[in-house]
Formats: sequence, C-alpha cells, structure tokens
Amino acid sequence: MIPFNRSFSFEYGHARRLSPLVQRVVARNPGRFTWTGTGTILVGDDHDVAVIDPGPDREDHLAALVAAVGGRRVTQVLVTHNHLDHSGLSRRLADQYDAPLCGRRGVSVPNDAGAARVEAGDDEDFTPDIEIADGWQARGEGWTLTAVHTPGHTAEHFCFSLEEERTLFCGDHVMAWSTSVVTPPDGHMASYIASLQRVRGMAFRRLVPTHGPAIADPSSFIDAYIGHRLQRRADILAGVEKGARSIRCLVDDLYAGLDPALRPAAALSVWAHLIQLVEEGLVSTPSNCALNSEYLLSA
Repeated sequence: MIPFNRSFSFEYGHARRLSPLVQRVVARNPGRFTWTGTGTILVGDDHDVAVIDPGPDREDHLAALVAAVGGRRVTQVLVTHNHLDHSGLSRRLADQYDAPLCGRRGVSVPNDAGAARVEAGDDEDFTPDIEIADGWQARGEGWTLTAVHTPGHTAEHFCFSLEEERTLFCGDHVMAWSTSVVTPPDGHMASYIASLQRVRGMAFRRLVPTHGPAIADPSSFIDAYIGHRLQRRADILAGVEKGARSIRCLVDDLYAGLDPALRPAAALSVWAHLIQLVEEGLVSTPSNCALNSEYLLSA
C-alpha cells in the first residue's frame, strides 16, 4: 500500500516558508487532478529568486506571486511540464520580471487520444525561452537548481533539485496524496518506472510535489509507488489472460466503484500499461495500441 498523506496545511495566496531558501504559494485551482491547487515554489534569498511552476493563469495567483517576490529579482521562471495547472501563468510572469522562461515544450495530446482537457490539460501555447536538458542548472546566491529529466507523466517532464538542501521539486512525478496519471502517447509507463527508479537512487532528503504536501521519506515512498505500478501491471496481464480484451472491460474489473469522472484517467493508465506489455511481447493487438483496440495474450 502506498502511504498516502492527505494532511496539508496551507492558505490560498499566502507565501508559506518551507525552509530558509524555499517558499510556496498555493493557487486557488482545486480539482480532481490538482487536489487543493497548484503549489508554486520560490527558491532564493533576499535578493534573487527562481519561480518553479507558476501555475494557472489567474489574476489572484499572479498578485499573490508578485507579493511573495516583493522587491527581489526573478532570475528564472522554471516549468516542470506544459500542463495548464503548471505553466499557464508562466509567460506572463516571466515577461513581467523580464526573466527567461525555462522548460521543455512537450507534445500536446490530441483530444481523440482520450485526454480530456480538464484543469490539468495541455498548455498548447507554452514556448520556453530556454530549452532545458538533464543536468541544466539555474544558480543564485547560495542556491543551485539542477534539472532532472523524469519522463513518464509526460515525455518532457523535469524535476528540479535544490542541491544545498537535497530537495527535489518533483512536479507531478511523485505526489504524496495520489498516484500520477501516465497519459499516452506523450506519457510512457516504462519510462515512468525507470524515472522513479532513478529518483530513488539519487537519495534526496525530501520530495516537494507541485500539488499537496512534501514527502519526507522518499525511498520507501517511491518503493511503494513502484510496487503499486507493478501490481497494476500484473493485474492487467491477468485480466487479459482471463479474456478481457478491451480497456473498458479492464477498467470495469480493476476499478469497480471508481468515481465515473475518474474513469477516463483510469483508462489512460490501463492503456499505458498495455502499451508496455505490447512492447515487451506479452500482449498483442491486431491494430495499433489505441484506446479502442482489442488486446490479446501473446502466443
């Protein structure tokens, strides 16, 4: 079982200090995929600050971030991935402070691929000034942020490591309150599990997701996260062995009682697992690996 933590103390629009170098401002955009809302991170000292995941394009959140920045210089605006709840405000904030917008533009998932444009939908207008890569760094007085490429949730998902505190700002890669959705064709389950293993091996002191509370024991939490995915994979393979040939049938079997509004996300997760199983030759399909394809146990 994943030891979820849904205890989260915050106040909308208020800059809460998490450490001498870190503040967080939570946007008022609660939802099924954002939970209490987007937690924008500010990293820096009394003079310079970098902003991670500016969040949704909301006037009240922009005003809260401006108040949190105060008289400091914004050195960079960093984005973990181009979903609207993370990057929607990024261009406006970067332009306001004449700061470079840093991230990696991802592939927008077309609606006919099954991705509902909800509060965490694709930001099709996201265009960074600096295309970051694994190991890229942002620096200020007394702090260093290193980009860690963590594909899976999306192909171009990045986390940012605060080296001085061994803290990883992990976007949607790992969350304390829920599992993360892996959305094909941009998201990829095998890449996601490999990224989880990589982060676990980096031995961070804590993880700070963009939504919800921090994770104080990353190694054991990630072990549970990986275990959950491997168990779900085994359940899906067993379902196919028993004759479930469609994603809909597998969702009916594996997610009985699930809130109907969350069934599309469950279908995407099953689809991601099936793509991996097809790639590994354990499952086959007479057509492309699509949401409406038929899936069979390989001979």
